[in-house]
Amino acid sequence: MSANGRRPIGVDLFAGAGGMSLGFEQAGFEVAAAVEYDPIHSATHEFNFPHCAAICRSVADVDGKYIRAHSRIGDRAVDVVFGGAPCQGFSMIGKRAFDDPRNSLVYHFVRLVVELKASYFVFENVRGLTVGAHKKFLEEIIGEFGKNGYRVLEDYRVLNAAHHGVPQNRQRLFLLGARKGFPLPEYPEATHEAPKKENGHAGSLFLRPTPTVWDALRDLPEADDYEELLHRDWVKAKFKRSTGYSAPLRGDADDPEDFSEPREFDGSLLTSSLRTVHTDLSKRRFLATRPGDTEPVSRFHKLDPKGICNTIRAGTASDHGAFTSPRPIHPYSARCITVREAARLHSYPDWFRFHVTKWHGFRQIGNSVPPLLARAVASKVREAFSTPKKSERPIVQGNDHLLSLDMSAAAAHYGVPSNVVPKRIRIGQRSEANG
Repeated sequence: MSANGRRPIGVDLFAGAGGMSLGFEQAGFEVAAAVEYDPIHSATHEFNFPHCAAICRSVADVDGKYIRAHSRIGDRAVDVVFGGAPCQGFSMIGKRAFDDPRNSLVYHFVRLVVELKASYFVFENVRGLTVGAHKKFLEEIIGEFGKNGYRVLEDYRVLNAAHHGVPQNRQRLFLLGARKGFPLPEYPEATHEAPKKENGHAGSLFLRPTPTVWDALRDLPEADDYEELLHRDWVKAKFKRSTGYSAPLRGDADDPEDFSEPREFDGSLLTSSLRTVHTDLSKRRFLATRPGDTEPVSRFHKLDPKGICNTIRAGTASDHGAFTSPRPIHPYSARCITVREAARLHSYPDWFRFHVTKWHGFRQIGNSVPPLLARAVASKVREAFSTPKKSERPIVQGNDHLLSLDMSAAAAHYGVPSNVVPKRIRIGQRSEANG
């Protein structure tokens, strides 16, 4: 809690569906505003975080005053701004990467941190930003913060979600900084030991084993057993006994390090589980593929139940062909995994819902930071404030219709043009039915 008894306030930029928002909430922050330009993602965020202001605008079109005025922040201090700005341009000889218009979103991230006078910031991005020409851009970002009164942990780190309790090999860069006068936070140390082939650090007797794929999926009902899931993404279902990893995600066990507000949800519902129809030939190929191998025709990776998941990717956006990223094959069933199964492998709790379509649902997961990884980072920032208290009163999520809006309806909901995100192009898209 901050000095006035409230939770420290966070603002999420490039919020997507809310992986970072959830991680910071679990660490004890009040995420008061989430800026996301895609109306469909904003609607999903609004559903899952009904007490947070969903600001459906580009960061280029808002300033600090706008965010304060369109949320409950008002005149209160902003304690942390966090998010992952896309970076696409590269530094050329004699030029700054900040001068490349493709990197303007990174500039706006810095601008909003400064305008909101945030005490801290967390900048998240791809690990490739730390190598080659990209590294110069990273140095420019650090320099830009320095010019504006912020100190940065220059010994930046790439963190692997698998080292923080997520059953997935996912490496992301985190840049941490503080306004002058505030102590710099530290990076979280690994708490879990990933399998050796994915492990990037020395072993330790003090590290717990990273949960496996089967730890994450074992208790979930088999989606193919339910005809209803052919035309909708939820069904009443019977779950199996939860595991040490899945019990907190289902709400069956308390997580002492989770300070998020509990959500009201029906634990008998299997959600975000719309089925994929595969051909009989594809099913035979999937079953014939050994766990941990790649199916040679589809090039889909088959999950090893005793290992961890490979990086779940989002695929391309609608204005770049809307290609579906290859989705992993279930370790035992002759199909690709469902959105809910991907969410489990990403450390999302079962109350967290995604857009009803598989295309948007998988993109929302693949583009997000796993909540447990975000929580690990956020917890180090939170150490600058007093220890949070657990919330006991559950909150009700938003209306289900927010999860089924198409682009036109979602845009109308936020009063933005329906072409704010270019229309989805299906030419060349991989067919799920053919595996």
